[in-house]
Amino acid sequence: MMSMQLRIHEFDLPLAHTFTISRESITVQKTLIVELEEDGFRGYGEATTNNYYGFTFENMAAALERVRQDLESQTLDDPVTLWQQLHPKLNDNPFAQCALDQAAHDLWGKKLGQPVYRLWGLEAKNLPPTDYTIGIDEIDVMVAKMQEFPDWPIYKIKLGTAHDLDIVRALREHTASVFRVDANCGWSAEETIRNSSELKSLNVEFIEQPLPADQGAAMEQVYRESALPVIADESCIVESDVERCVNRFHGINIKLVKCGGLTPARRMIDRARELGLQVMVGCMTESTVGISAIAQLLPLLDYVDMDGALLLAKDIATGVTIEQGKCKYSNENGCGVILN
Repeated sequence: MMSMQLRIHEFDLPLAHTFTISRESITVQKTLIVELEEDGFRGYGEATTNNYYGFTFENMAAALERVRQDLESQTLDDPVTLWQQLHPKLNDNPFAQCALDQAAHDLWGKKLGQPVYRLWGLEAKNLPPTDYTIGIDEIDVMVAKMQEFPDWPIYKIKLGTAHDLDIVRALREHTASVFRVDANCGWSAEETIRNSSELKSLNVEFIEQPLPADQGAAMEQVYRESALPVIADESCIVESDVERCVNRFHGINIKLVKCGGLTPARRMIDRARELGLQVMVGCMTESTVGISAIAQLLPLLDYVDMDGALLLAKDIATGVTIEQGKCKYSNENGCGVILN
């Protein structure tokens, strides 16, 4: 039995359209792919670069190099044990640990000849559909983007402009599908409460992260007075954040790169359930590598946002696929990923 081999890949992911949220616009997303090889099996994991959180390809790659010797001196038995072993050296770079943890799970499943979700004792039943995200743009462009994916069951609309309600009203004229809105910290408490009533009448399901993460007291007011449920994103990054969301949010949106991978995400899901919070897992603008890892968690979720690869002009891998919001698992084991 051979020990693991670590490879680090860099890719530029071209987007089909410029993607704009309240704080930035991008046309190309750089991403890091971890490849772990052992006994002829190859596992893959992903972490995209992120200016807002300060993670670059260079600092993620440097963090992974710190643990290369630890990795390549052993064989993989259990991804959770490996995560715990390496966390002291990677706790300052959860994005890097996420890519490594996803790759370890993919490799683990491939070695054992099972999909990861099945190794966790889960069944692919009653899976929540994924939304499709419409980035901020001129209203007619946002309508056109939505119509490229017609009859999708749920659309997630990025907001944080001076005419947010106009955007939602205009999009509603073209579909009866459910909407979710994400202000990416772009609103005030008063604005959120005021907007919530009309958004509810426009068949919006919930509001994601309306306020900046440091406005906990104001979120308590929103939680009490909003006509719609509110879901934490930037306010729920790591495991210790889950409890702080109680009485401020109705649910949490877990991002694998922010918390450090599948291993801590599963613990966050368990804790959220204990506290009576709804659970969503979201994605970045990422390839099928990262999306296929998210898919393993689907049986545990109320909501999911795993459309990242659908936003790309060109993908770098095969794995899970999404048709009209429904996830179809790969025939491959592990997370199901094959790098192109």
